[in-house]
Amino acid sequence: MHPSLEIMTPFQTIQHTLAPDLKRLNDRILSALDSPNALMNRVVHHYLEKKGKQIRPILVLLSAHLLGEVNDNVLAGATAVELLHNASLIHDDVVDDTVTRRGAATINGTWDNHLAVLVGDFFLSNALLQGADTNDIRIIHSISNLGRLLSIGELDEIYNARYNELDEQAYFNIIYRKTASLFVSCVEVGAYATGVDDDRLDTLREYARLLGLCFQIKDDIFDYFSDEKIGKPTGNDLREGKVTLPLLHALKNTSHPRHAEMESLARKEALDTNEINALIAFAIENGGIEYAEDVMRRMRDEAVSLLSRFDRSDITDSFIALIDFIISRDN
Repeated sequence: MHPSLEIMTPFQTIQHTLAPDLKRLNDRILSALDSPNALMNRVVHHYLEKKGKQIRPILVLLSAHLLGEVNDNVLAGATAVELLHNASLIHDDVVDDTVTRRGAATINGTWDNHLAVLVGDFFLSNALLQGADTNDIRIIHSISNLGRLLSIGELDEIYNARYNELDEQAYFNIIYRKTASLFVSCVEVGAYATGVDDDRLDTLREYARLLGLCFQIKDDIFDYFSDEKIGKPTGNDLREGKVTLPLLHALKNTSHPRHAEMESLARKEALDTNEINALIAFAIENGGIEYAEDVMRRMRDEAVSLLSRFDRSDITDSFIALIDFIISRDN
């Protein structure tokens, strides 16, 4: 083993394993986003300086390695999902009036909403072009359907917040569309680009669904604790009317002496800081965080069990390491 691998985290090991592919991917992203407009290029390069962990394209690459090999269509598909994901983040920052994301200034925070919307559109258009470059209608359909699901998921969340549907199944339906659908599209793109469309893809779709649900549940848990690394204030979801899994679980306890009071607060259209803090404390004190973590662990075990259908390899180990990273990350 390379000496440096001994001190790498499991996720860093995945990045190291895929380093040549990620280099080609990022070169392709830069090329795709190049434009004749100096301002666009300036904004894009500023944005890419703080690129995230690239979990979604990594999932495309891992799927391709599991089922075949990384070819130009795999790279085009991975670029497409990464650009579409970032387009949705840029537009979300405008909608939410977010000026920082994970400690870095957003495009709308640095420039303005008008420019941010145009840059988001530019990312989206280039995502579709990358999908078209594969000449595979299945990949184009997956990416197009993904954009549809992401939009519906966000609208479902707004509807749910306004009409106070305090239901766990409704919560899971929302987080599937707004988050897990992207992970499912990633494995579809990786499979289609290697020529695979059989029950192996069905297995990967279910793995990706579980991975994506865990990702959003973990994000929702962060909202109950204060940490600058997370990049959003504590209670931000509740401030926007979003009741997530920890509080939904706590509200199941109808015999709790404060249940009626807390449910009434959860259904309230606008909450002040004291009310938000009361709901957070109620969720924590009534086992909401432990419940959400247990749900993630069960999903993780189910996902790992699905991977046993494939021969054990460094790639299947990477899939396991990826979901373990998702549920243990601190930002």
